[in-house]
Amino acid sequence: MNDQMPPAATPVIDARNLGRAYRMGDHIVQALDDVSFTIAEGEFAAIMGPSGSGKSTLMNLLGCLDRPTTGEYRLGGELVSTFTPDALALVRNRSIGFVFQQFNLLARQTALENVELPLVYSAVPRAERQRIATMALDQVGLGRRAGHTPARLSGGEQQRVAIARALVNRPILLLADEPTGALDSRTQVEILALLQGLNRVGLTIVVVTHEYNVAEHAGRILAFRDGRLLKDERNAAPRVAHSERAA
Repeated sequence: MNDQMPPAATPVIDARNLGRAYRMGDHIVQALDDVSFTIAEGEFAAIMGPSGSGKSTLMNLLGCLDRPTTGEYRLGGELVSTFTPDALALVRNRSIGFVFQQFNLLARQTALENVELPLVYSAVPRAERQRIATMALDQVGLGRRAGHTPARLSGGEQQRVAIARALVNRPILLLADEPTGALDSRTQVEILALLQGLNRVGLTIVVVTHEYNVAEHAGRILAFRDGRLLKDERNAAPRVAHSERAA
């Protein structure tokens, strides 16, 4: 009989003593100070705090958009500080799906063409990328709007396109920065319901927000202030977003 415990799975995010300092004139500003935490595969975590808390700095580090001044960050077990600039670009394209408050869609491109963009950068053949992008739009409930440009889509629909675009390379992490910040309350619920649905099928999601009513939909809340991690709490009963629109 084998009594050994199975090995622990590699965390998607493993942050160890992260710090990020910036020079402003003669002063050093410590935007992030000695932050450590892990996020496992399949978690839905919210990073929250007021303006100036360090959450945006942390998001840039987790998204491989910036490098820490001190400490180590591993993404899927890989030490990010060892990556070349080209390797970092590949990680951002293939391993991380980004969703932002402002949807960052190309105005003259259709929803389908916007969703295809990461696949273009990955040199996926046209027919295959159209197939994958169509599936992603179907996944977020916008298959029938594939031929519409952003000007013909509502704010919530534009954010759904942005989420579909973030999914096409099957990332190990979906990183969403204030994803409901530009939306009305009803549409916020629709987007949160969509994110919860994606998490239920196994996607690891980190949402950066300053709003508790957004964070409470996550299964874990990490609260920041003045560059430090103040609380890291499991949310035993996440608020469930009910949407009238099928996700």
